[in-house]
Amino acid sequence: MKFPLLPIVIILATAPASGALAWGFEGHAIVAAIARDALTPKARAAVDSLLADDKDTLTAPDLLARASWADAWRGAGHKETAEWHYVDIEIDAPDIRSACNGFPAISGLASVGPAHDCIIDKIDAFRSELADPAVPEAEKIIALKYVLHFVGDLHQPLHASDHEDKGGNCVMVALGGSRTLNLHSYWDTAVLAPLGPDPEAAAKALEKEITPSDRKAWLQGGPQQWALESFAVARTSVYSFNPPPGCASDRAPIALTDAYQAEALRIARLQLMKAGVRLAYVLNAAMGR
Repeated sequence: MKFPLLPIVIILATAPASGALAWGFEGHAIVAAIARDALTPKARAAVDSLLADDKDTLTAPDLLARASWADAWRGAGHKETAEWHYVDIEIDAPDIRSACNGFPAISGLASVGPAHDCIIDKIDAFRSELADPAVPEAEKIIALKYVLHFVGDLHQPLHASDHEDKGGNCVMVALGGSRTLNLHSYWDTAVLAPLGPDPEAAAKALEKEITPSDRKAWLQGGPQQWALESFAVARTSVYSFNPPPGCASDRAPIALTDAYQAEALRIARLQLMKAGVRLAYVLNAAMGR
């Protein structure tokens, strides 16, 4: 079901900070749709086979819906996976190793833990499982769903940054009139409203803007470099209105200018395109050989 922007904003403004979902369902679906169109035939067949064998009912069984499965799983009581969705690199004192809990070693199945880890490690671990023929199919199904989600998460700038404000969840912003929500929720969902309610159509429109040179440039590096890119976007653009750090409860909402919102939309569109191209790259490398 689709809702106009105002009800979405009201819902997000009243939701608990811990429930923020990077990009929301539609954003993750856009990323998945862009990636699907760039899969090799072999990778597409392998992805479709795993999806067909997945009997989980938390989300619909199609690729676009499964891209939001990790949020549904966390919300179903699996808070031990919460830290896997982000890497909180501090705006004023960036230290990616500290933000990733020292890059803890993973032993055994990636879906088991450790709980105190970050999105960079989890993408690497789950994509390794997808490429390993010795990994049981049940674990590969889980790995696929996490990769679908986490590559998208990594490109939401507030999933790779923090300003002592819980990734922007403590910063209230105003969009005009009575529309207020926190900064994280703005970047999750409200910023994407101009793309329309149909993720497939939005993905097709964005794909037309991706050039061969874009694809080549975006495939450099890996999850750690992509996280640092997102962090740089957060520091220079997301926090460009200089909100004070911290989570003081007595601050009035900060008005976002039209110029800020226009630039946020430009950045969000670019980040979605990068995420889709990179998700296809990860899946092709792991499953398309």
